[in-house]
Amino acid sequence: MVELKQDERLDYLLAEELRIIQSPSVFSFSLDAVLLARFASVPKTRGAIVDLCSGNGVVPLLMSARTKVPIIGVEIQERLYDMAVRSVAYNGLGEQIRMVHGDLKQSPQQLGKEKYTLVTCNPPYFLTPSQNEMNANEHFAIARHEIMCTLEDCIVSASQLLKQGGKAAFVHRPGRLLDIVTLMRTYRLEPKRIRFVYPKAGNKEANTVLVEGIKDGAADLKILPPLFVYDDKGEYTDEVRTLLYGDEPPFLRR
Repeated sequence: MVELKQDERLDYLLAEELRIIQSPSVFSFSLDAVLLARFASVPKTRGAIVDLCSGNGVVPLLMSARTKVPIIGVEIQERLYDMAVRSVAYNGLGEQIRMVHGDLKQSPQQLGKEKYTLVTCNPPYFLTPSQNEMNANEHFAIARHEIMCTLEDCIVSASQLLKQGGKAAFVHRPGRLLDIVTLMRTYRLEPKRIRFVYPKAGNKEANTVLVEGIKDGAADLKILPPLFVYDDKGEYTDEVRTLLYGDEPPFLRR
């Protein structure tokens, strides 16, 4: 059994055959989290992973189905941290996943510098919100806006946590791509793989970008094929359906 509080519900992570606690008034994960968890170069049996801005623990839960290595999720909001802890326990993953309630800017000092094989991060996308946005829902404002951390904070912490040759994967908006690449190179994370995500094929602009880099890696950037979320009928494309519901396509296998 799992304890659900207030308006929480227990949802399925279908491809991974796991369950996750969510709340419409506090936090529900988006497709971006699924894309990040499947895009990142997850080590299979050796190493360790840190997920920054972990929310309700969705990325650690998703990655746990692809690896046996330890995963640490870092989340600053106590309510989301608590939801993640209970989801991890419900799925019997307490020996693999450990959630930490804290500020990601302190993570290198708390968790250890240059120890980790992979760092993932789904950071806040937008700049500081208006007071009205803050008053409307503090949880959403913190998750979406650079209130508790900036993009630079996320990249600095990722670099400090990673051992040499370790990888960092981020999901963000294409409008921040130059900021992401510039900051990654500033802090020793050489961009190696980029993939743009589009709502659908045609004249729609990309609305999401996935970026992975290697600490102290050599310059050799690959632009991967685009990912389209919806087809002409407004339904999920085969690839996105597979990411959500299972049967991983060969393109994403490692």
